[in-house]
Order: sequence, then structure tokens, then C-alpha cells
Amino acid sequence: MVTLRYHGHSCWELDNGLRRILIDPFLTGNPLAKTGPDSFKKLDAIFVTHGHGDHIGDAVAISKKTGALIVSNFEISNYVTAQGCQAHPMHLGGGRMFPFGHIKLTIAHHGSSGPKGEYLGNPCGVVVTMDGKKIYHAGDTALFLDMKLIGEVNGPLDVALLPIGDNFTMGIDDAVIAAELLNARLTIPMHYNTFPPIQTDPNEFVTRVEARGKKARVAGIGEAVEVE
Repeated sequence: MVTLRYHGHSCWELDNGLRRILIDPFLTGNPLAKTGPDSFKKLDAIFVTHGHGDHIGDAVAISKKTGALIVSNFEISNYVTAQGCQAHPMHLGGGRMFPFGHIKLTIAHHGSSGPKGEYLGNPCGVVVTMDGKKIYHAGDTALFLDMKLIGEVNGPLDVALLPIGDNFTMGIDDAVIAAELLNARLTIPMHYNTFPPIQTDPNEFVTRVEARGKKARVAGIGEAVEVE
């Protein structure tokens, strides 16, 4: 069994009781987060989908404190290594088995730059396989038809985590289509209500996904979602 815990925006914690990873640890400056970077004492890895500050977030600070390996694209891996972190570089379409599970990078249509405008490679999504459970984190992205391939090639997916906030990513209309293309057993919205430009109603998303015969739910901040 894998436990997902939502920390707001696009930050998710995955824990199988033995191994623990974070995705996009934007905690400092995240008005929705109920936990901070100092809350993580034991952590195996941190995955970063792209270089924007609301995704790379506290990755460097948490990695230095816990010794967690940062897994990301080649450019972000070099960027955090230069800051004293341990990192493993990957890139789009690549997969690798780690002690905590299998990671595969998928495409995402967005941008990726550092706080000073540094080029930090292509944005990505990720399929994490842990204890046989497959969790797809879309990162920041627009809708794209190849989401159908992501679901078919990497699936069946147990959970799809999709941005719905609009303005910078898909909005609800497109995210509902994405949920149908991916065909995961459960879809959970993310990347909404953190800032005024991405205010939206996640319950509307859930209602519309379920109207298409798919299962969806909202995860509260700090709430654990069991994937069995």
C-alpha cells in the first residue's frame, strides 16, 4: 500500500511505510501548506518536475538536511548539484529503478527556468511506481493528446494527479478531458487556489469527471489518501 499526502499546490508526499519521497516541494511561501521543510527528517528522494520556484521550492534545503536524492531532468540535476545536493539526472521518456521505486519521465507542455532566469531544461511529468502502484503526476502542463499514450503505455494507472487551476496550466475543462484520456482508477486535482490567478472549484472538477464514469476526489491539505 502507498499513502499519498497532499501539501498544497503541486507538492505530494509518497510513502509505503519503508520509503518516502516528495514531489515538487513548494512549502516555504506556499500559503496553503500546513507543513514546512523542517518537518521532513527522513526522506529518500525528491522529484522536481521543472525549475519554476513554486515547484523546485525547498528541494535544495530539504535535500541538504535529509540527504535525499534529487531526481529530475539533466539541467535541474546539474543546477542542484552545484548547490551541494546529490542528484540523479534523467530526461523525457527515460525510466530508472531506484530503491524507493521506479521513475519514468513523461512530457509536459509548460516552461522551465530558475529564479534568475537560468535555463533548466524541459518540464516534465512523472510516473512513479511504488509497491506496484502507479501514480502519475502531470506537473504543470496543458492538455495534450499523448496523455492517452501515457495511460496506455505506463498503465493501468492507479492515480492521476492533474493541475486544474487554469491561467498557467490546464483549467477544469481540459483537465476533465485529460482524466478521460489517462483512464486512471482515481484522479485527484492539484495546482489550484494557491494564488488568485488559479482560483477554481475542485469539487466542480470531481463532479464533471465522475459524470464521465471515472472516479475522482479532492484531497485536503495534509490529508492522507491510501492507494491499495
